[in-house]
Amino acid sequence: MIPLLGRSAALATLTLAGCAAQPTIYYWGNYQALLYQSYHEPGGVPPVQQVELLERDYQQALAKHARMPPGWHAHLGVQYFKLGKVDDAVRELHTEKAEFPESSVFVDRLLANIGKTQ
Repeated sequence: MIPLLGRSAALATLTLAGCAAQPTIYYWGNYQALLYQSYHEPGGVPPVQQVELLERDYQQALAKHARMPPGWHAHLGVQYFKLGKVDDAVRELHTEKAEFPESSVFVDRLLANIGKTQ
């Protein structure tokens, strides 16, 4: 018989092992780290560097036939906007909305705000 503590540890190990093996339909690349840094240290990663990292991630995702995760295109669009690349920003926001219709309200608000600055 396995002691109670031993059963808990065994269950936790099996649970973690199961989580580690789960495939994802998205290619995350640097996106999660950039989001974390954006909230933890605002301005810590300049928009130009974020765009470079995200564009590189996109090329890697294309090579792997993977999709970008929810929010990725919106984040890239905001970074483009910060760099004054309004057409690129609008394109990415529309892509976000097309790929993830549940983001429409949020994306429409971003698009409206971009319209106010022009």
